[in-house]
Amino acid sequence: MRIGYFLSTEEYTPAELLEQARGAERAGFEALWISDHYHPWTDAQGQSPFVWSMIGALSQVCQLPVTTAVTCPTVRLHPAVLAQAAATSAVLHSGRFVLGVGSGEALNEHILGDAWPQADVRLEMLEEAVEVMRELWRGGFVNHHGKHYTVEHARIYTLPDAPPPVYVSGFGPKAVDLAARIGDGFVNTSPDAELVRRFRENGGGDKPCQAGFKAAYAPSEEEGVRIAYERWPNAGVPGELSQVLPSPRHFEQAGELVRPEAMKDAFVCGRDTDAHLAKIDQYAKAGFDEVYVANTGPNWQGLLDLYQREVFPRVR
Repeated sequence: MRIGYFLSTEEYTPAELLEQARGAERAGFEALWISDHYHPWTDAQGQSPFVWSMIGALSQVCQLPVTTAVTCPTVRLHPAVLAQAAATSAVLHSGRFVLGVGSGEALNEHILGDAWPQADVRLEMLEEAVEVMRELWRGGFVNHHGKHYTVEHARIYTLPDAPPPVYVSGFGPKAVDLAARIGDGFVNTSPDAELVRRFRENGGGDKPCQAGFKAAYAPSEEEGVRIAYERWPNAGVPGELSQVLPSPRHFEQAGELVRPEAMKDAFVCGRDTDAHLAKIDQYAKAGFDEVYVANTGPNWQGLLDLYQREVFPRVR
């Protein structure tokens, strides 16, 4: 299993994210995830730099492959614009760039005043958006007049040698089936063997399956729980709320219903090596090929050191 590091743009400044990327490469992580948000989930997280600026900067500070986890190519940015951004990112990273896409959350996508479609419509838009991007990556001028998107006489001139792979996230049956049908890989955040099986059996075959989990490195489990609850109470918000709530304020309100103890289920809290190994093993047993760990709070260097010193020697 490939183990990567998840850069949380919701929580760290651009300079901190670049330092984490350098540190992750030195520590032995094999790849990077990076989130794509307009807003953080809560004000306590406090950041949200533009991911495409960050991806360009990452190409200059480390050689690790980068996947967006995940970009919504349907509402906030037109797929023709994202196709250009992804193509340039693939060039800068010498082909080590993967465009992870999903149907998005209102938190980030409502900012221009567009209606937030129902889930089935969002999946329909996602499929057409991926079609538009792949058409543009073939080169030449493109005219597209679809149900949701129009492209007129557009051409991307700066293209990588091969189009960037598109990995599709899915958490429900319809989204997983779409990922299996149109994706070059699958993205999720839960060690759910049934979702991996569904992806593989419905057309995904042996394509890569990526997943990620969160940690709160701290001197003790109790301190890790405190940090996680302070920064990410939204990790305990259930169901479809994460897709429909429109602002950090609403996530903070929903987070008030979450008990601090719930962070023990949502995060690996503290600095116990066995806890990290057990979490990685859950994803391996579920059938994932890659897993990415994100740190929350100020102690990210401690997490990198823990993996370099204790986790990687035992995993590998």
